[in-house]
Amino acid sequence: MQAASLEIAGLTAGYGPTRILEEVSFSVPAGGRMAVLGRNGMGKTTLFATLAGQTNFHGGSARLGGVELTGLDGSARALAGLGYVPQHRAIFKSLTVEENLLVGIKGRPAQAIEDAYALFPRLKERRNNAGGKLSGGEQQMLTTARTILGQPRVLLLDEPLEGLAPVICEELMAAFTSLAATKAMTILLVEQRIKAALSFAEVVLIMERGRVAWQGTPAELEAQPEIVDRLLGVGH
Repeated sequence: MQAASLEIAGLTAGYGPTRILEEVSFSVPAGGRMAVLGRNGMGKTTLFATLAGQTNFHGGSARLGGVELTGLDGSARALAGLGYVPQHRAIFKSLTVEENLLVGIKGRPAQAIEDAYALFPRLKERRNNAGGKLSGGEQQMLTTARTILGQPRVLLLDEPLEGLAPVICEELMAAFTSLAATKAMTILLVEQRIKAALSFAEVVLIMERGRVAWQGTPAELEAQPEIVDRLLGVGH
């Protein structure tokens, strides 16, 4: 499966009647890498949950490779090529690492799990360990690897580095960079570690109060420390 573009126009959504996202618009070309930044509670996770079909849709459009997502349920969105790795590590704790990965293969040959092991060698070392016995970082690797095995055309990564040790963060970012280099999928990354996000991304989107407050390249953002301070609440 090839990477797909993602085109968002006037997307408005939330939970029940409460609107969290208001008129969000942006696009990412096939094979592109976008970092979605913003302080806590500004709508980043709601954006990804909305793309995955987990919120109440109020208006706008979201197209993956030309396919309109807003009328599809979560399973249909996955079939269209959307892969979503949420903040919480959604693994089957009683299953082994290998059994967890087999769940994500989606009809591919069983040996396809070697793709996951090549990306995350730690998982191969722990292939017979129960998911619940893994460290937080290893569980994040497992969640991500299982999603990637489904060969999504667009991959959403919601704060994959949260609460992890620096060495694990480095391993995860190296894997994401390696994956992005293949141009096999379009990757959107929500992350609080700004330096890591900017090193990864080709384009940056900053959200504030459910709206897009700034868009540009990492170089453009780094050249405007006042934007970083005002919208992200940190110094340069």
